[in-house]
Amino acid sequence: MSAIRAKVGLGATGPWRSLVPVFVACAAIGLQSGAVMPLVPLALERQGEDKLTIGIVAAAWALGMLTTGPHIPRLAARFGAVPLILAAVLAGSLCTVGYTLTTHPVAWFLLSFVHGAVGGVPWVVSEIWMNLVVDEKRRGRVMAIYAAMFAGGMALGPFVLQIVGVYGPVPFLTCAGLALLVALPLLPYRYRAPAIRHHADSGYGAIFVAAPLAMLAAFAGGLGEQVAFSFLPVYAVSAGVAPETGALWLSAFVVGNVALQWPIGWLADHSDRRGVLAGLATVSAALVIGLTFVPAQSLAIVGVIMLWGGISFAIYPVGLALLGQRFSGGDIARANTAFSLIYVVGGLVGRPLTGAAMDAVGEPGLGWTLGFFYAIATGGALLAMRRRG
Repeated sequence: MSAIRAKVGLGATGPWRSLVPVFVACAAIGLQSGAVMPLVPLALERQGEDKLTIGIVAAAWALGMLTTGPHIPRLAARFGAVPLILAAVLAGSLCTVGYTLTTHPVAWFLLSFVHGAVGGVPWVVSEIWMNLVVDEKRRGRVMAIYAAMFAGGMALGPFVLQIVGVYGPVPFLTCAGLALLVALPLLPYRYRAPAIRHHADSGYGAIFVAAPLAMLAAFAGGLGEQVAFSFLPVYAVSAGVAPETGALWLSAFVVGNVALQWPIGWLADHSDRRGVLAGLATVSAALVIGLTFVPAQSLAIVGVIMLWGGISFAIYPVGLALLGQRFSGGDIARANTAFSLIYVVGGLVGRPLTGAAMDAVGEPGLGWTLGFFYAIATGGALLAMRRRG
């Protein structure tokens, strides 16, 4: 068993003020992520690498995250939340600079691996920080603001690329600078952040057995989101769209999430979440398969991408809500870590498979690959409803 807890002296300021630096940092993380994610796939595409190679290089980030993810709570307990985030941000910035020193796919695979190893730290530690500070009656609103800040920053990232371009060293160096912005709101809280205490646990196997549907949601949601950010720009370029415009497709994907998050969350709180998950996965499958039949140069494709992004992004928080139904107290920390790792595994599996499918059948490979896994999530949710009534 594990527990991650803290003694937090909030005083009269309340939990909201203590969360402001985390929210601002999350917006900066989103901004940097939205700008940097398309760069490596687009550069490899321009070099003439096949899409399987692009998928493998992109999946290296997930491998790095899986390597360090289980140890992040222990490291945060030892070194402190803010110092660990600052060290990770600096290391990630240096990795981004490293992309400008070589164009070899093997070197970029190794850089992506290291980038993933440190890149998961701000994500995981920020979520721990929020869960420690906020009380239960505010938890839903806090997580909604957190998701909106991250998504809003991510939606702005591709607009940065409209200014600096998508090829050459300048966009990578710009993203390296953006990464350092994450540190600014956290520096004043180096000695005021919640003190994280971590105790050894017995592993994650019991979590997977106790909440299989939540874990399936994490896998499907992670696969869909990470494949979209790796391959939507590549899909656009292959379909004859300018790479800068293709990067903006990612903004449309994320803006849909910001717009639809609240109504879908309300629905999940007022109906059977298993049914909501089944509906989200079904509609996501239909939209991403339908993407193939919409002209890439038309405005209609932006609408389809926005709907797909808004609906598929909601698979993650609905899965978290299902997880919260099954666990409480100290177990929720271990369950959340397992959920995050399965999310990353989704990207690790999905990126190479999607790349291979696009090599085999062209642009439709994106839709058919994602549609297959969304369909599995639909089936799992319907089976769970049938078994439990």
